[in-house]
Amino acid sequence: MRILVIEDDLKIAEFIQKGLKSSGFAVDHAITGNQGFEMAGEVFYDAMVVDIMLPGMDGISLIKKIREQKNNTPIIVLSARDRVDDRVNGLQAGSDDYLTKPFAFSELLARVQALIRRAGNITDPVNLAYADLRVDIVKRQVKRKDAVIELQPLEFSLLEYLLRNRERVVSKTMIMEHVWDYNFDPMTNVVEARICRLRDKIDKDFDPKLIHTVRGAGYVLKVQ
Repeated sequence: MRILVIEDDLKIAEFIQKGLKSSGFAVDHAITGNQGFEMAGEVFYDAMVVDIMLPGMDGISLIKKIREQKNNTPIIVLSARDRVDDRVNGLQAGSDDYLTKPFAFSELLARVQALIRRAGNITDPVNLAYADLRVDIVKRQVKRKDAVIELQPLEFSLLEYLLRNRERVVSKTMIMEHVWDYNFDPMTNVVEARICRLRDKIDKDFDPKLIHTVRGAGYVLKVQ
């Protein structure tokens, strides 16, 4: 999952980025409203965290412009303004949630996760499942049948992305953009290497096989 944080306070931005990355998200950061608008139009994000008081284009204007572009990415507003009118203005501009500063990161994380689940029509907030594969997002626990499978953080994020897009082919570019913190380099084999390691853990000792290569297109998690 890839998040765009638009925040000009570098300490707050670093705090948010560190927490999101440790929770398995890929994170991009914009300092100004104009920069954030450009990035929002160039990359597909699973959610955005937007400060209200931004240099140049303020957060409210930014959200309105994003929505004018028919971009429905979930947006949570961060603001030191806690009056009812301020919250109403943020929501009416097109944001999906409003969180006042100071805030606990655990609350921000829970709200971001809730917005992503809602956007993806995911009814269970904790568990993802497909065939005999079970993933607990909170405990970061993976099981096939009754066997617990230990995954490294990047492997877990990769599996979560495949699960959220089950039965849909995802390209190497999509995986790089949503799981890693840098843009796709066609010369690297990092995706292939991680898919191979993930297959060894998820599929090698189990049937049916779930992770498949679609030649020339990417990868898909499905039963076939």
